[in-house]
Amino acid sequence: MPHFPRRTADNPHVRWLAWLLLGIAALCLAGCAGLPSEVQRKPSVAIADGADTNLGRLVKAAAPPGEPLSGFRLLPMPQFSLHARIELARRAQRSIDVQYYLVQNDETGRYLLRALRDAADRGVRVRLLADDLYTAGADPLFASFASHPNVEVRFFNPFPAGRDRFGTRWAWSILDFDRVHRRMHNKLYVVDNTIGVMGGRNMANEYFLRDGGSNFIDIDTLVAGAVVPRLSSLFDMYWNSPYVYPIESLVPPTGETPQQLRERFDRLTTGPEQLHPEEPGSTDLLGNNPLAKDLDAGALKLVWARAEAYADPPAKALGPTDEARGLPADESKDSVLYNVQRYLRGAENEIMQTTPYLIPGRGGMETIRIVRGNGVGYTIVTNSLAATDESLVHIGYRRYRSQMLRLGVELYELSPKRVEQTKRFGMYGSASGRLHGKSAVIDRKIVFIGSMNFDPRSMLHNTEVGIFIFSPQIAQQLTSLIGFIRLDGAYQLQLGPTGAIEWVSPASGDAADTILHREPETDFWSRWKLELLAPLVPESLL
Repeated sequence: MPHFPRRTADNPHVRWLAWLLLGIAALCLAGCAGLPSEVQRKPSVAIADGADTNLGRLVKAAAPPGEPLSGFRLLPMPQFSLHARIELARRAQRSIDVQYYLVQNDETGRYLLRALRDAADRGVRVRLLADDLYTAGADPLFASFASHPNVEVRFFNPFPAGRDRFGTRWAWSILDFDRVHRRMHNKLYVVDNTIGVMGGRNMANEYFLRDGGSNFIDIDTLVAGAVVPRLSSLFDMYWNSPYVYPIESLVPPTGETPQQLRERFDRLTTGPEQLHPEEPGSTDLLGNNPLAKDLDAGALKLVWARAEAYADPPAKALGPTDEARGLPADESKDSVLYNVQRYLRGAENEIMQTTPYLIPGRGGMETIRIVRGNGVGYTIVTNSLAATDESLVHIGYRRYRSQMLRLGVELYELSPKRVEQTKRFGMYGSASGRLHGKSAVIDRKIVFIGSMNFDPRSMLHNTEVGIFIFSPQIAQQLTSLIGFIRLDGAYQLQLGPTGAIEWVSPASGDAADTILHREPETDFWSRWKLELLAPLVPESLL
C-alpha cells in the first residue's frame, strides 16, 4: 500500500483501503477520468533582481567578503520555523515561491495563505505549487486565493474528478493508480530569490505544535546567499513542467466575480492573526532569536558556508520509471538519492542520520555495509511503532532491524512518552511526539537537510529536494539536536543473548537502565495487527 502521511487521528491505511474498495465498486458506474488536455501553462521564472530588495541588502551586508557563500540558520523549533516563513512573507518586495507536498486547509495553512495574500496585495508575485494528494475539498479555498492579483496556484499530478473527497478522487482514478500514487514530496519556500526556508516541514498544524493529537519533531533551515538562485531554478523546473496544472484547468468556473471570490477567501480564512507568539527575549534550542528581531535590528545572523542543492526531476514521479525497466533507482547525478548515497558512502569517520520512515532496502543496506566495512560509525534515529504515523511502514522497517544491528549500526527509536515528558522540543502537553526530520551529519562537517526519507517511496516513487551544507559549525549544531533526541526522547536498540531485539530505556543518575523485550508503548492489538498484515504488504509500495 502507498505510504501517505496521516491526516487525522485514525489509521490512514484503513481509511485508504475503505475508500479503495468503494472506488472499485464505483468503477462500474464511474469509469476512469482523464486529465484535461491542451492546458495553457504560462511560463515564468524566478526574478533576477532580488539583491535590490530590503532582504537582499540585508543578506549582502551579512555575507563575508571573498568567495560567494550561502548563509544558514537551523530551525529546530516549530514556532520559530513558522515565524520565519510569515516574517519573510511580510517583508517580501518582489516574489514568493512556495512549493509543498501539503498545504493543509487548517489554521496553519490558512494563516500562511493570508500572509501570502497580503504580500500579493502589495504587488509581490506569489507562485504556489502544491502536490494534489491532500487538497480534497479545498478547491474553493485555493481558487479564491488564486483570484487575487499577482497570485498563481498550480497542482502537481492532480486528480481530474471527484475532487471534493479523498475517496471519490481515488474512485475516479483507480485505473490510473500507477500515476496518482506518485507524488511531489518537495518542501521549498523562497522570497525575493535571495532568502528562504527548506527542510522537512509541510504547512499543517501538526508540524508547528498546533495539533491536538500528535505533533512532529522536525528540522528546517533558513537559507540565504549564493545557493538560493539554484533553489529558485529547481522551483522553476517544477513550475513549468507538463506535470503541473493551473487550478483554473481543474476547477470549473463558479460564475462569481473576482471580487466575490476574494470576499469568499476572506470568509474561509478568518481566524487568529498570531499563531507563533514568542515571549520577549525568547530564543530557540540553539540560542537564536525569532527572525523578526534580527531583521528589525538590520543584523541577519547566519552561518556562512559552501552548499549544494539538488532536486529530482519532475519526471521521476511521472515519467517511465527505472524500476519498471529493471534498472536501479534514480541514478541521475542531480537526484537527491544519488547525492545522499555519494556523501554517505564517502564518509571517513561517522554518520548520524534521522529519518521518520526507515526501510533501507537493497541499496540502503549496501550503503550501510560499505560504510561499516570502512570502519565508519553509523547512528540512525527513527520512529518506534508507538511513534510512527505509518504502522504499515514499520513492517518494512522491522525486517531490517536485526541486520542493521548485526552490522554495528547504533539504532534509536523515538519514544512518545519521553518526548511528552521533556520540554526540550517544545510544549507537547498530552499530544504525541513523532519524528519527521530528514537529516544527516557526515564526519561532523557535512550536513544534509531535505524532504527525502530513507525508504522505497522516496527512493522510487516520489520527487524530493535536499541541500548539503559544508560547515563544521552547522554540523555541530545538528549533532547536538540529534543528541537531544537520543538522550531525552528515544530508546536504543540492541540484540539480546538469544538474538532477539531489546529496547533500552536509559535511567537517570545511578539507577540501572530498563530493558524491554517487546515494542514499547504499544498494546497487543497494534502488535498483532502487524503480524497479520506483514505477509500481505509488498515493500516496494511502502
